[in-house]
Amino acid sequence: MTDRRVIVIGAGASGMMAAGRAAESGAKVLLLEKMKRPGKKLLISGQTRCNLTNGRELNDFISMYGPNGRFLRNVFHRYFRNGLLAFMRHCGVETKTEPDGRIFPASDDARDVVKAFQRYMADHGVQMRTGVRATAIQVDGKRVTGVQTEQGIYPAAAVILATGGSSYPGTGSTGDGYRMAEAIGHTIVKLRPALVPLVAQEIQLAKSVQGIGLGSVRLTAYQCSADDIDPSLTPGGDIGRGTGHGKARWPVIESRSGTMIFTHFGIGGPITLQMSLAIVDALEKGPVSVSIDLQPDLSEKQLHQRLQQDFELHGKRSFKRIISGLLPRKMIEPFIEITGIPSDKPVNQINAEERKRLVSLLKSLRFNIKGPLPLASAMVTAGGVSLKEIDPRTMASRLVSGLYLCGEVLDLDADTGGYNLQAAFSTGYVAGEEAAAFVAAI
Repeated sequence: MTDRRVIVIGAGASGMMAAGRAAESGAKVLLLEKMKRPGKKLLISGQTRCNLTNGRELNDFISMYGPNGRFLRNVFHRYFRNGLLAFMRHCGVETKTEPDGRIFPASDDARDVVKAFQRYMADHGVQMRTGVRATAIQVDGKRVTGVQTEQGIYPAAAVILATGGSSYPGTGSTGDGYRMAEAIGHTIVKLRPALVPLVAQEIQLAKSVQGIGLGSVRLTAYQCSADDIDPSLTPGGDIGRGTGHGKARWPVIESRSGTMIFTHFGIGGPITLQMSLAIVDALEKGPVSVSIDLQPDLSEKQLHQRLQQDFELHGKRSFKRIISGLLPRKMIEPFIEITGIPSDKPVNQINAEERKRLVSLLKSLRFNIKGPLPLASAMVTAGGVSLKEIDPRTMASRLVSGLYLCGEVLDLDADTGGYNLQAAFSTGYVAGEEAAAFVAAI
């Protein structure tokens, strides 16, 4: 091999970490980035605050990635949260832990994180070329020889593929890495949007309540149409990836409590995003619907009793006035319309059937899910290069000697909370260290 350098493709979170670590480990490193500046997706992460990682214990942390989380155990034992936070401190970036465990730069500014990586790479002599798009990985006899770009071929003894996913293409994540990996023999697990808002079939209902945030509700997804939902099956606690409560019982897919928001096309917000991948996968099997419990702290029986008491105590008050104590202000008019009960009807004239319908809607407001927004609108890409073809100890390809992969190009994804970035940093660190060792041994 005439050129013993390491080439890293992609200057995102995993790529910058990989390039810096490879250079720190003694390798000659060239980092290729097709965008004009590095770290574009990192700059918008955590709503520009950059949620670096999370304070959860290791086992709970790994559970946030679902079944594929096992793949990260070796990597996390080598480089995990403490190492990342020490690195940030060394680079002059102080961090803070919020009550929910999420860890951010103390400045709440993602630019500080990108600058830290730029200093790290510069201090260790990483050569970076921006505006250079890689189009293929050069291989000779199952061994890496270089990288083909639109400007020509760059020879290399090792290549680290850190191109990210297919979400937020404006940041440079346009799926190039999947195409390059597949072209040299790697299997690509089907790409799906994760952490993505969902489109409802009941578009007019969604539009009537768009922009309304719900602060404390329970969202449950079912493998059936909305008309077939049995609210009695709604779990009493959270069910889903990383919740620690095991698997849901069919037809329940997942159930989570927290905050959500109505959009002009359907539903969004934190608990919707967390459940979205399970719903996307379930849509492949048949119809999916969701039920929103607007009064999760009250059982159906308790809600019946409360309404009956209110109706008896304030019988002459209008239905609108009574219902205003149960819903956000902007939701009152659309909700009244759904009930079919006149807003000015005195509550002492509301019959048992109407009260039953009211309770049913408060405990189970339903939408049929048409699908997710496109992959380009997702925060994370699910799917990617099959983990079966990657050595979990080194991040090396099992198919091509001298090739290493890290970050979102792999079939790894997690909920929001800093987990996806920690996986990117950790896999990048190991890939960089191992690629440097590989080149040194030639």
